[in-house]
Amino acid sequence: MEQVDKIKLAVFISGRGSNMQALIDSCAKADFPAEIVCVLSNKADAAGLQRASDAGIATEVVSHKDYDSKAGFEQAMLDRLSDYNVNLICLAGFMRILSADFIAQWPEKIINIHPSLLPKHKGLDTHKRAIEAGDTESGCTVHYVVPEMDSGPIIVQKSVSIEDGETEDSLAAKVLVQEHLAYPEAVSMIAKGLAKR
Repeated sequence: MEQVDKIKLAVFISGRGSNMQALIDSCAKADFPAEIVCVLSNKADAAGLQRASDAGIATEVVSHKDYDSKAGFEQAMLDRLSDYNVNLICLAGFMRILSADFIAQWPEKIINIHPSLLPKHKGLDTHKRAIEAGDTESGCTVHYVVPEMDSGPIIVQKSVSIEDGETEDSLAAKVLVQEHLAYPEAVSMIAKGLAKR
């Protein structure tokens, strides 16, 4: 089998890292065009750090609480990333909003996954808001990160139906299944030059 050129990913997490795990599983396949070179968390107790270590991936912890300013925190993250020759940053449950200055240093090189069909329901509490709005479908969106939250060009969307009696938890579970498909698909598209910007 011919060798696939792989882009190098940094995955930013704050918690359990289930979308990161989906990327780890995809990157383990020989024909997948990406590899994770580091996982960075702003929380030392993020469960996803152990998942990354178990997969043999380098981990970095940069706690926002250790810095007096957002600029200082973000510079520390940039300093850590400089060791890894990263091509693409994947935000996977990273619960800090990146500044315009940080994003400007990685133009069209940061992507995020959001649990709604953007541009609907930007921000938090997406499942609750989708149900309360009477939506008949929801889903997830992988998009490029721009300074305005949840507003960058869309790469991949996956949808699920919202049934009568749907709860936040049941909808979240259905959407999460699609997230784990959408994120690797988006990374693959970017690696192959197929993603719109």
